[in-house]
Amino acid sequence: MSFQYRPYVSVAKRRLLGAKAAANLSKRTGRAPAPILITGRAIATTFWGSAWCENLEAYSDYSNRLPRGRTYARNGSVVDLHITTGKVEALVQGSSLYKIQVTFSTLATARWASFKQRSSGRVTNLIDLLQGRLSKEILADLTHRDTGLFPAPSEIKMSCSCPDWAGMCKHVAAVLYGVGARLDEKPELFFTLRGVEVAELIASATDTAARNPVGGTGSATDALAGEDLSALFGVELDASTSPAPSPPKAPLKASPPVAIPKVRKPAARKTSANPSTTPKPPASGKKSKTPAKPRATQARPTSTPRKAPSRAVTSPKRPGKSPTRKQG
Repeated sequence: MSFQYRPYVSVAKRRLLGAKAAANLSKRTGRAPAPILITGRAIATTFWGSAWCENLEAYSDYSNRLPRGRTYARNGSVVDLHITTGKVEALVQGSSLYKIQVTFSTLATARWASFKQRSSGRVTNLIDLLQGRLSKEILADLTHRDTGLFPAPSEIKMSCSCPDWAGMCKHVAAVLYGVGARLDEKPELFFTLRGVEVAELIASATDTAARNPVGGTGSATDALAGEDLSALFGVELDASTSPAPSPPKAPLKASPPVAIPKVRKPAARKTSANPSTTPKPPASGKKSKTPAKPRATQARPTSTPRKAPSRAVTSPKRPGKSPTRKQG
């Protein structure tokens, strides 16, 4: 007897074949297909999805088959996945279309009651619980290997229609990773899968907080005594359920009037009635020019004029005639 490998099918062809098979199944069952579509490298990004994947990878029984399952989950081979109470049903497209069914043991009653008791008074908001916005102590208690809410390998039973004889084939591993991706979108399905009611956890925590209020000894309803609830919440309340009116308060004593000192206004300055002394305003549109002050000139000392030197006037000599001397 010889074993023959099936021919390789590309990822694009697997997606096309898987979409057709899911559509045919939807026509027969009347249930819309719910494929697992992962964008990016991370399969899960929220607390519940990431905690689910980490819980799977923490067990060595699954370490050999999980890597192939991650590849199948990322490339869109899980064409349909539905979660109900204690059961996961899926279709995975490989070389053929395979049907996978994974069953989970419901959470033990004693274990669930112990967890509700430990988390009482610390989980009071459903939105914070589903979004994983809780204290580190609560998150560590949720994911504890022995006392937490996540399943152990002994609580999981799996089956696949593929010819692989291994307990967990790559198709089953892809479905388990697909559960983590689905919890990113709908974290409330975790409690559905474990067979417990999340409302019980919130109700238990709320009852504990009401019995032991923080910062006071009165009941929770005493905090709203005397308030107008209709104006507070914008609804009309029945007279039988409305709180009792508060006793009238004693009127306040009027304090004696305080005398306010009068402030005297400063007397206005009197202006002279003589029109000659009042300066005339400058004409509109023209700037008044102030006359320039004359500069002081320093008188220079007068000096006596000098006399010009006298010169003898001689008649010019006529050329050609020499003076004659008289001979005696």
